[in-house]
Amino acid sequence: MFVGHYAASLALKSFDSRVSLGTLFLAVQFVDILFFPLVLLGVERLNLVPGYTASTHFELEYMPYTHGLAASLGWAVVAYVLFRWVLRRGHGWALVVAVAVFSHWVLDLLVHTPDLPLVTDGSTKLGLGLWNDARLTFLLEAALLIGGLWLYLRATSSVGKRGRYAMTVYVAVLIALNVANLWGPPPESKVALAAVALLAYLAFAAVAHWLDGKRAPAVRSR
Repeated sequence: MFVGHYAASLALKSFDSRVSLGTLFLAVQFVDILFFPLVLLGVERLNLVPGYTASTHFELEYMPYTHGLAASLGWAVVAYVLFRWVLRRGHGWALVVAVAVFSHWVLDLLVHTPDLPLVTDGSTKLGLGLWNDARLTFLLEAALLIGGLWLYLRATSSVGKRGRYAMTVYVAVLIALNVANLWGPPPESKVALAAVALLAYLAFAAVAHWLDGKRAPAVRSR
C-alpha cells in the first residue's frame, strides 16, 4: 500500500477539521518514515528482490518495531499522548492523529504478503497478499483515494478558485504516480529506495498542507 494510505488522511479530516491534512499525511506514513532509517541502520531488514510480487521488488524480512500490530498500536498511543498532552491539541485532534497512525497497519494487511508481525518476536505474521495482483492493488488504492476524497470534499468547502478543483487534481496525480510505483523498474539500492520514499512522503504532505489551506470546514445547514 502506497498512495492508498492517504485515503485515511482525507477521510479522517472530516472527523476533526482542525487537524491539518499535512499532519494527517505524515501520520498515515509515520511507520514507513521510521522504517526506512531503521533499515539503513540494520535494525529492521528489507531485501531487494526484483519481481518479488507483481507489485513490489522487495522482501520485507524483519520489521517488528514499525509494522508489527503491537508496535503499531504503541505508536498510535505515542501519537495520542504527544498531541493530547505535549502539544495540547485536545482529545479530538489527538485521537484523529492516533487513528491515522494505526490505519497504516490496517491497510497494509490487505496488500502485504504474510510479513506483518503481531508482536516483536515475529513468530506470527499476517498479510492477505493483494500485492500478488498489481491491477487489483491499483484499483483498491484508487478506490480508497476516491472514497476519501469524497468524504473530504463533503466536510470542507472551497475558499477560492484553487480550492474548488485542486484537491481533486491532486488525488488524480497521486493515482497516476501509483502506476509508476506498481509497474516501474526495481530500485537501484536500499539507499535509493529509502531516499525516494522519504522525499515523497514529505513532499506529498507539504502539498496536502498547502491545498488544505484553500478549503474551510463546510457549513452544515440545520
